[in-house]
Amino acid sequence: METSRVALVTAGSKGLGAAIARALARDAQMRVAINFCSDADAAEALVHELEVLSPVPLEASGTDPQRRFLAVKADMADRSEINRLVRHTVNEMGRLDVVVSNAGWTKVTDFMDLQQAEDELDWDRCFNVNVKSHLFLFQACAPHLDLTEGAFISTASIAGVKPSGSSLPYAVSKAALIHLCRSLAVIAAPRIRVNSVSPGVVLTDWGLKFPKDQLRAVEEKNSLKRFVAVEDVAMQVLYLANSKSVTGTNNVIDAGFSL
Repeated sequence: METSRVALVTAGSKGLGAAIARALARDAQMRVAINFCSDADAAEALVHELEVLSPVPLEASGTDPQRRFLAVKADMADRSEINRLVRHTVNEMGRLDVVVSNAGWTKVTDFMDLQQAEDELDWDRCFNVNVKSHLFLFQACAPHLDLTEGAFISTASIAGVKPSGSSLPYAVSKAALIHLCRSLAVIAAPRIRVNSVSPGVVLTDWGLKFPKDQLRAVEEKNSLKRFVAVEDVAMQVLYLANSKSVTGTNNVIDAGFSL
């Protein structure tokens, strides 16, 4: 598998991260490391699922299955843990070609109620996880991505494009992440491509944090009258991972919410 590429997906054991890992694993030339924070069982179960999904039979892969698909525990809110994650992934997998920075945090409040946006701890944690952790991950990965002329893709949100979402601190931090990615695309060119994806509401554990009446209102507002499919977001990430000509973009996948 000398020609294989390696992808790292943070917050990758469930929801959107797991869907992205599945999409990447279906590429015969892609090996995948998934990061998780606490649920080791879910991460290991996903590793076994990826082995089955891969078009490369285990006996033909020429490598330990844990080296083709690897689960690594690390807290993406801790810079030292981020650095350790990257070192471990490269040591185990040999290289790094694609990084999907998928970590995020929110506390659901009423976006329209300014009094519910007064907690400075909410602002600090949103910026630490939704902005700074992506920067720190990029800094740790950049030397490896530079060697492979790789791709760095962050998960933002439609809340960072159109004022909306689970809270005001979340929306503002996601807008900051989108601009961070555009800035990194300028700084990292020409060898590293940097893009972001901005999904609308997806019915993962994350999306289901919204009250049911709010979810119904979002579905009705979406021009396509349905929620965003997690697989559609994953396929957009796969496209960005493979394209050699796209950098500095924010890709909105929102079923028409922002129209």
